[in-house]
Amino acid sequence: MRIAVSHRTVYRYDRPARFVAQSHRLTPADSQGQRVERWSITAEGAELGARCRDGAGDIIVTMTHQGPVEEIAIVVDGLVETRDTAGVLRGHAETIAPMVYLRPTAATAINRGLRELGERALAGRHDAGDLDRAHMLAAAVADAIAYAPGVTHAHTTAAEALEIGLGVCQDHAHAMIALARVAGLPARYVTGYLFAGDQEGNYEASHAWAEVFVAGLGWVGFDAANRCCPDERYIRVGSGRDARDAAPIRGVSGGLAAEVMEVEVVVADAQSQTQSQSQGQSQQGQSQQGQSQQGQSQKSPSPSRRQR
Repeated sequence: MRIAVSHRTVYRYDRPARFVAQSHRLTPADSQGQRVERWSITAEGAELGARCRDGAGDIIVTMTHQGPVEEIAIVVDGLVETRDTAGVLRGHAETIAPMVYLRPTAATAINRGLRELGERALAGRHDAGDLDRAHMLAAAVADAIAYAPGVTHAHTTAAEALEIGLGVCQDHAHAMIALARVAGLPARYVTGYLFAGDQEGNYEASHAWAEVFVAGLGWVGFDAANRCCPDERYIRVGSGRDARDAAPIRGVSGGLAAEVMEVEVVVADAQSQTQSQSQGQSQQGQSQQGQSQQGQSQKSPSPSRRQR
């Protein structure tokens, strides 16, 4: 599948900032599941600097903008060819040991409710392999937290989302990471894009899910919000211990300015777009030909008019 992405993030400041400095996790890395055909990041007036890969294999790009800055727009435009690897991350170069992801964070801290949910999900199945246990935990998260936009916020923890039983993909991912740690499985937060098309399901254009490390297999993705493993509809971009750690854009600004952020994301099937454009051009050509024929008919008198 070929997926086109247009992602625009705008920061507006209530008073001019002296400077803005950011690091971007906005560029997908090649792996067996995805190949970047083209990808660009632009920010008018800003300077894009160093590009590197961190220990998790994610691509980081730095950006600076000397002030005064009243508004800055970061625009991502790209095209990625994807394939289904059954959720398994293969061919992704990284150096961080998986055990690092057993460390807790504030967003994924395990409380009594999360621990009991994880234990219930695995009750009587202690002989199951790590992959089967991860699937059981993902199903438990999906059952316990119903998809409901607008109820939780950026700082909601996994424990809080479980308590109210509602949340979005960020909450599902945090809860999945917490439950994986209950089972002793390293897990991390992943950001990216999902093309949902006409299929039913809970989704956001800018998406998030969890990856669990399975011995002998590697990192495996679990999207509890959609009750599936990532397939060819997904583009993987960045990762971290939680949403804050994996944030696509992190940075600082100089001065006392308060900022407002707006995000617009469009994810499309590039193949369908190409076919639609071709069909549209063909239909337009046929329409123009029909109009020409109609014009010729109007110019030629009909038999009844000639009889007059």
